[in-house]
Amino acid sequence: MNKQLFMATLLLTSLTSYAQKQNFDLQQLLKEKKLITNNREVVPLTDGDKKGISLSGVVWLKGINFSTGTIEVDLRGKDEFQKSFIGIAFHGVDTITTDVVYFRPFNFRAADPVRKIHAVQYVSEPEFPWHKLRDEKNGMYEKAVDPAPKGSDWFHAKIVVGEKEIAVFVNNASTPSLTVEKLNSRKDGLIGFWNGGLNGDFANLTITK
Repeated sequence: MNKQLFMATLLLTSLTSYAQKQNFDLQQLLKEKKLITNNREVVPLTDGDKKGISLSGVVWLKGINFSTGTIEVDLRGKDEFQKSFIGIAFHGVDTITTDVVYFRPFNFRAADPVRKIHAVQYVSEPEFPWHKLRDEKNGMYEKAVDPAPKGSDWFHAKIVVGEKEIAVFVNNASTPSLTVEKLNSRKDGLIGFWNGGLNGDFANLTITK
């Protein structure tokens, strides 16, 4: 009986987890005006099996409130020094007040070891921008990406957001490239795409709550 109860509980947990997983067709969201673009240009993009969007700035998912869970997405930036910054914004209040996990693709395979450890970054805007964290907590909120993709290639990011901790995995690695403590007390908020500088590409977004 105990074994049957255990198996039933395991099955129920699996079904519940499955029900909480959402896959998003980004081009369909764009077509149906379910993206808050903040006066930014967002264009559809198809590259092989990657069917997504290209943009610069912050673009929110309309009607989606995110608290804790896992965000998975395919990203592609540019391998151009200091011109490509791409990631995911979450627990957002607006485009000014938000948490962001973002990547600097031009640093992924940098020969300079200092640049290489500045590949993935967590910030909490506006209180904790990257330069404040680098000055006051150097090496804690930005790390190298392992395994390191080419700076111009698509890569898969998995961002696990807990109540107090955030972990970032790249290209299905078993070990996180970055593990940090959350820098504010916000429990939930807007979620969307974050990109600075040159246009960046996004595809295959999945959110598991």
